[in-house]
Parts: sequence; structure tokens; C-alpha cells
Amino acid sequence: MTIRLRAVDEDDLPFLHRLTSDPDSTGDFQWYGWQDPHRLRKRWEDNGMLGDEGGTLIMAADDDRIGFVSWRKMVADRASYSWAMGLIVAPEFRGKGYGTEAQKLIARYLFDHTTVNRIEASTEIDNVAEQRALEKAGFTREGVLRGGGFRAGKWRDGVLYSMIRSDLDG
Repeated sequence: MTIRLRAVDEDDLPFLHRLTSDPDSTGDFQWYGWQDPHRLRKRWEDNGMLGDEGGTLIMAADDDRIGFVSWRKMVADRASYSWAMGLIVAPEFRGKGYGTEAQKLIARYLFDHTTVNRIEASTEIDNVAEQRALEKAGFTREGVLRGGGFRAGKWRDGVLYSMIRSDLDG
């Protein structure tokens, strides 16, 4: 099944809420507690979840919603910025390579439509499947982020990955 990225429609909001707020759907590494049930609608009504500071797109295949990708601006200095990106695949579609494909698609999209030179992604050090997916998508492991994230009552180490524009051109 080939996936594509598309803008978020209003009828996607319950799906996005499930993937970010339902512990059975978020996955072991994405459950951060219950979320405001109105926050996604507010963002969608504000800008369709696409803006200068970041965005969210649906991963789709035919009529199926596979998951979503999102990105946010990371300002480095007055002259440059990078994107930090991530995704969540719906539980029924995990383990089939869709995350790897979506990471390739979002990297290409961001390099094609912004002047950014760097995209980064991070994951918990125990999330080996996501590390493999990032590497298959062409991201380079940069290092360990000691105590970089708080989830489920504990500070956890992470792993930082990046891709720069020339990685796709090479």
C-alpha cells in the first residue's frame, strides 16, 4: 500500500485525538496523559494545522488514515532555523513500514517547500523500532540526549537524529 500526506480535514480531528489522547492508541512511547479534547479543534479552526511555526499532515492510503506527521520550528539564531518532526502511526498499521515511508515524505516536503537545511527527530532510547525507521528513512544518528524527556513519571534518555538537505540530494 502506498501512502501519501494530505492536509487535515475536520473529520480527521477525532482520529488525531485518539492517537494523542487514548493510551491504547498512542503507543508505549507517546502516552503523556490525557489531553484537552478541544485543543486540536482550536488549532484546526485557527490555521488548518499548517503555519509558519509548524504543522500537521495526515498519513493516508486510499481511504485509510494511517497516522499523522507533525513538525515545529526550532530557531537556531537570527539567520537560521530547523524543523523538529515526529509521527504517530495508528496501532492497526504499525510494523508495516509506513512510518519509514512517511518520514521520507515529510523530509522531502519540508525541503521542497521551505528553505530549511536541517530536519531533526528524536525518540526514546528504548524505542528501537523508531530508531530503525529513522535510519531507513535516511536520518543520521547524532547522539544520546541524557534525561531529555519526561514520560510516565520518569526522565528518559533519547536519541537525536538529523537529515540535512544534501542528504537527499546525494
